[in-house]
Amino acid sequence: MESNTSSVLSLTEFFFLISENKRPCLEFSHLSIKDSFRDLFNPKMQMFLIMYTRNNLNCAEPLLEQDDSLNVNFNVSKKTVWLIHGYRPMGSVPSWLQKLLRVLLNQDDMNIVVVDWNQGATTFIYDRAVNNARKVAVSLSKCIQKLLKHGASLDNFHFIGMSLGAHISGFVGKLFQGQLGRITGLDPAGPKFSGKPSNGRLDYTDAKFVDVIHSDTNGLGIKEPLGHIDFYPNGGKKQPGCPKSIFSGLKFIKCGHQRAVHLFLAALETNCNFISFPCHSYKDYQTGSCVDCDDFEKKSCPRLGYQAELWKDVLKERKRRSLRTTVFLDTTGTNPFCTYYFVLSIVVLDDTMKDGIITFRLLNQLGRVEAPRLYANNKSLYKVQEVKILAQFLNDVVNVSSIGLAYYQSSKQRCSTCQYRIQRLMLKSLTYPDRPPLCRYDFVLKESKEVFLNPCTCKPEEI
Repeated sequence: MESNTSSVLSLTEFFFLISENKRPCLEFSHLSIKDSFRDLFNPKMQMFLIMYTRNNLNCAEPLLEQDDSLNVNFNVSKKTVWLIHGYRPMGSVPSWLQKLLRVLLNQDDMNIVVVDWNQGATTFIYDRAVNNARKVAVSLSKCIQKLLKHGASLDNFHFIGMSLGAHISGFVGKLFQGQLGRITGLDPAGPKFSGKPSNGRLDYTDAKFVDVIHSDTNGLGIKEPLGHIDFYPNGGKKQPGCPKSIFSGLKFIKCGHQRAVHLFLAALETNCNFISFPCHSYKDYQTGSCVDCDDFEKKSCPRLGYQAELWKDVLKERKRRSLRTTVFLDTTGTNPFCTYYFVLSIVVLDDTMKDGIITFRLLNQLGRVEAPRLYANNKSLYKVQEVKILAQFLNDVVNVSSIGLAYYQSSKQRCSTCQYRIQRLMLKSLTYPDRPPLCRYDFVLKESKEVFLNPCTCKPEEI
């Protein structure tokens, strides 16, 4: 009796769905390691396009109907984000997928298309997945041609590709002569793509704007710059918080590679600005040689993540002048990975300050001391009128009540009675450039003795 009842109920539900013109929700392909074994003997390649909008956030629908008509929820006048995963030898659903599409839809009213090519990425043979990536791009281009006939615009398309998905995005862009609006590469795959010419991998010519996050350049990612702007968090090689031993298993292999996705997510979810600094190398950045943001001063330093597009015009102009924009930043090792950058600028009047170092700390209104990581400038103070010190804080200091400043001469020339004249000190938040900078004028530093200075708002002509 119980089985008959359940069958009647399911039949009733079926007719209810038909009468309400509803249909089952689409799901990402659920595969497993068994499918990778099957692929060894019977390789298959399939691609499905799964669409989400704010109208169907909890129930994915097909992008195109069987008669090639467009889904009624797809709005051709809105931005369309295409999410493309990478190599998946275990066949599982990408752990970041649902979270990313929900956060994106919370950010903007848009169309989101998940490109499900799991049946093609689930294989033990990486070369086969690489070859399938080209096939996915061709299939995608045919679907896009249909969308264009329905009135969609390439300029409104933003492709976000993870690993192999980044190169698929590039291949699609090449098929449309670089007319896609934007491509974001999240740690583009390195194996089989490193050292390849531009037509064999993601390249800045594949879209009107290409931004790339490199988080595992010594492993699964690619080292060379590919976009209009290339972000290298923590130098792009090793990510803080990731396992350092191979005994950690898959997490040791995947953690750094997937950090690019989680940083992109954190930039969307939090109010932290992942300020990044244009520099020739991570080493130069670490020595404090890249405090200024060159052409970016009017808009502040570029930011990693969804907001990177705000710098599109200046980045494209730099590319025309053959200026490669590689930028560096440091993060923490746990979500949301935020750190906070300040720059301390000091105008020195005393030419006896030569080879020493300057340190500083900040006190907030509650009297709590925040000590930063300082990026020591490798230049001697000799004949340098203005010194800029880049500092990274783990906590944001919103209300600075005083600045603890100290100067230490080199060990061979210490002078306990020496005093040094400072014309001006300026403290500026780089993470939140809209905050007014703080200054202190005309004061004296005693060697090896920290002094706490109460800053004031800087003079308008100095800001």
